[in-house]
Amino acid sequence: MDSDVDTAPPPSVRRDGGRALPRRGDAADRTRTAVRITSLALIAGLPVALLGAVAFALGPELTAGLDRPAVAAWRTVFTAIVIQGVPFLLLGTLVSAAISAFVPAWVFTRVLPRNPALAVPVAGAAGAVLPGCECASVPVASSLMRRGVTPAAALAFLLSAPAINPIVLMATYVAFPGDPWMVAARLLASLLTSVAMGWLWIRLGREEWLRLPKGPAGHTPGANRLEEFRLSLQHDFLHAGGFLVVGAAAAATFNVAVPHSVLRLFSDSLWLSLPALGLLAVVLAVCSEADAFVAASLTGFSPTARLAFMVVGPMVDLKLIALQSGTFGRAFALRFSAATWVMAVLSSGLVGWWLL
Repeated sequence: MDSDVDTAPPPSVRRDGGRALPRRGDAADRTRTAVRITSLALIAGLPVALLGAVAFALGPELTAGLDRPAVAAWRTVFTAIVIQGVPFLLLGTLVSAAISAFVPAWVFTRVLPRNPALAVPVAGAAGAVLPGCECASVPVASSLMRRGVTPAAALAFLLSAPAINPIVLMATYVAFPGDPWMVAARLLASLLTSVAMGWLWIRLGREEWLRLPKGPAGHTPGANRLEEFRLSLQHDFLHAGGFLVVGAAAAATFNVAVPHSVLRLFSDSLWLSLPALGLLAVVLAVCSEADAFVAASLTGFSPTARLAFMVVGPMVDLKLIALQSGTFGRAFALRFSAATWVMAVLSSGLVGWWLL
């Protein structure tokens, strides 16, 4: 009977000279893995090789191009904006992450009046003492609404917190040395815009425009607060830091590439320069902790126009419109962003005419 039983191992695991023969499936997997690694290496290495070949062939021309005055000016403006803005960006995201991780949102509801018309200016003023970047303002406003705060007050806080908090005002003072009136003008114009938009929502806003957010009413159950702080800090700093670099590059390019004749076309007219820099703030989407340094570099424009850049940016830009669309609905984001942009430009013009 024993001779009739095949006790030999299957072909895939037969032993030949004490060594196991590889399985056909394992060999195929290893081949596919090798091909994948080789493909990735070629994809990653080809651009490097091409850049190396170009640098080797055009080395003298590239060196001469980097020494040109326009390129040197671009490098100087870009480096100055990034170096000046990063410390304030880091400080802002540290405070914002600490608030997000350790301060329950119900704390805000206890200091707001029950009357919506009175709650709006209180919520707007609260932005002066609760630092945070515009990336964090949308989830904070969403959290406030889930806890029963009237939408008008939550929206006023959404607009004011990234625009008038102490870190932003300090950065503005550093970016405009010897000009404290610019700091005061930014504070007043931003606060005026946020409160006016809160009252405007009470008067003209409709419930069907706003998709009320849904979610938990407190911190994540069982979550580690230090881990929440780390994740929030990592996300906010990397996300906002990327926009800072892009904004600095765009501002440096704008300063170098745009002819002075075109700048004079807008800068010589208050009515053209205000909306021009207001639109530029929407497109550049620079973090509020660093936008003052970008505004200070736009020396071809009047102080009032640069004020409009700093007031519009923390309230209306491309990333905020996307965040608001995902949180509150596209119908709300389009209407609210358009109205906020108009209000911010008008407030900047009024306050700039008065103080600057």
